[in-house]
Amino acid sequence: MDAFIKEGYYSPHEDFINVAAACPITSVSHIDFNIKNIKECIDESLAKNVKAVVFPELCITSYTCSDLFLNRQLLSSSLRALEDLCNYLNNKDILVAVGAPLIYGDLLYNCAFIIYDGTILGIVPKSYIPNYTEFYEKRWFTEGIDIVDKTVDLYFQKHIPFGVDLLFKSGAFKFAFEICEDMWVTIPPSSYLSLKGANIIGNLSASNEIVSKAVYRRDLVKSQSARCMAAYIYASSGVFESSTDLLFSGHLLISENGILLKENERFQRHNEIITCSVDVEKLNGERLKNVSYRDNSRFCPFKIREIEFQFKNFNNFTFHRFVDKHPFVPRENSERESRCKEIFNIQSSALAKRFTHTGLKKAVIGISGGLDSTLALLVAVRTFDMLNIHRKNIITITMPGFGTTDRTYNNAVNLCKNLGTDLREINIVDSCLQHFKDIGHDPKIHDVTYENVQARERTQILMDIANKEGGLVIGTGDLSELALGWCTYNGDHMSMYAVNCSIPKTLVRYLVRYVADNEADKTTSNILLDILDTPVSPELLPKDKEGNITQKTEDIVGPYELHDFFLYYFVKGTAPGKILFLAKEAFKGLYDEDTIKKWLNTFIRRFFSQQFKRSAMPDGPKVGTISLSPRGDLRMPSDASSTLFLESIDYRE
Repeated sequence: MDAFIKEGYYSPHEDFINVAAACPITSVSHIDFNIKNIKECIDESLAKNVKAVVFPELCITSYTCSDLFLNRQLLSSSLRALEDLCNYLNNKDILVAVGAPLIYGDLLYNCAFIIYDGTILGIVPKSYIPNYTEFYEKRWFTEGIDIVDKTVDLYFQKHIPFGVDLLFKSGAFKFAFEICEDMWVTIPPSSYLSLKGANIIGNLSASNEIVSKAVYRRDLVKSQSARCMAAYIYASSGVFESSTDLLFSGHLLISENGILLKENERFQRHNEIITCSVDVEKLNGERLKNVSYRDNSRFCPFKIREIEFQFKNFNNFTFHRFVDKHPFVPRENSERESRCKEIFNIQSSALAKRFTHTGLKKAVIGISGGLDSTLALLVAVRTFDMLNIHRKNIITITMPGFGTTDRTYNNAVNLCKNLGTDLREINIVDSCLQHFKDIGHDPKIHDVTYENVQARERTQILMDIANKEGGLVIGTGDLSELALGWCTYNGDHMSMYAVNCSIPKTLVRYLVRYVADNEADKTTSNILLDILDTPVSPELLPKDKEGNITQKTEDIVGPYELHDFFLYYFVKGTAPGKILFLAKEAFKGLYDEDTIKKWLNTFIRRFFSQQFKRSAMPDGPKVGTISLSPRGDLRMPSDASSTLFLESIDYRE
């Protein structure tokens, strides 16, 4: 085991909390029946180690009571049901948000009651009451938008905080609540509440179904969670509401910073909950680095009242969350194809801008028969087609060396010929041998000098031909190689414009395959597919007796799918111990814990030690959410120590 690893450093429950959205079976105005099903949903939530559950709007009475809301029998029974629910929640370690009506100051309010361990921590009124098209809630309820700094006395509990200014806090977990229409207005209350620290928003809703409304509702939940940089738990009334004029579907959604984590199948006819582990540490980290969020916080029109409580037990924490092992690559085929098309548009448009700015008409690319140079060539071809420049102005140079195999050489040559570029071949063996002689290096010693001489010789050729031809050297290195420093300083590290610089290796594969499947003729497609099937290698060490590749990158530095996973989370500010925890979940059954730890240690060491290469990297377009450019996303000292990060890799079970 690595000497840097220390036992018991990371606990996932410090960052994650299990939340749920629930839709119980209800019967209109049958309060005892409704409470029974609410309790069943709470029990199910507790069995899944959920710490907070959000129920639909007015779920204690049901939403569609209409003029029955003005009946004292219904209102008093609702209060008794709340008392019963509080008693039921005694000694239960779960925060519950349920909807019920409340009379305050001779007016009726549609409210969210927030209960923990038998106590109503606070009551949040609905800020905005819809009264248009199919909605006429103002017939019964009053808007609560102006209620702040108030308290309510109920017969079973006194001095309960009441208002839209409430934030419920347990350690790092800060909850706020709004009700249905509140999310649909121009400035939802949750926008203000998130600016004051709320990182988990609950919405108790009763949103009816009409054609396509679910799509809009889903988008609204996602976008509000993104604007608030918060988790958003949405629970809406179900099919057992009155269907006199409307139908409700029981839509349940959990979103986090614009990403939909969980959604149910609507129109269910049973008690239903969806659960998910939301990552509060990640949300807080996003807020920490987002200056606009910080600057916007001063616009909240009211002072927040923090209601503190304390969750008691995280010993039985269960992780309810899918972790994608390839976070840079969309899982759905249609989305992946759309993403690939968008990336090609970004790359080619950026490269086109560089050509129109410089006035140059030629590109120079070193072609190896590997994935990265293939992608760079495909981008150049697309760019020249866009600019109506003949492909013969793309000078492609294959530079066979000591480790070049027939397979990669033939793929490089055939691809360039088929794409109609100006193909040139310059063998670097003699010039490298001369250079070994000049610097006094024994060519039988296959060390880093042996490898880097070849890489720098190739770059020198590209640069000199670019000068001679009046061309632009197109860089081929990708984001994963930059992260690991798997490039030769002032060799393949350098170019005049680097089109792949923010594309990770796992995504490079899909981009090449996209062209093979969608845009290439049959011959080109077959070449691209064989390139995809070739092991990743710089081919700087001699091939074996059968002429096969001996230097396989992933055998040396580790699997790129692991390194891309580590990179995605590390650059977003995730602690290494947490990255390990997530990687174990994502790669369950593929890599054991020791293997993941081994390569995570490698990633961190190389990421820190190789920063000096990234500090001098050439221009290139940012394509995705992560870039390592010193002019963009990453400003990191080249001499920073990795020790602290290596020490934090282990975690507690």
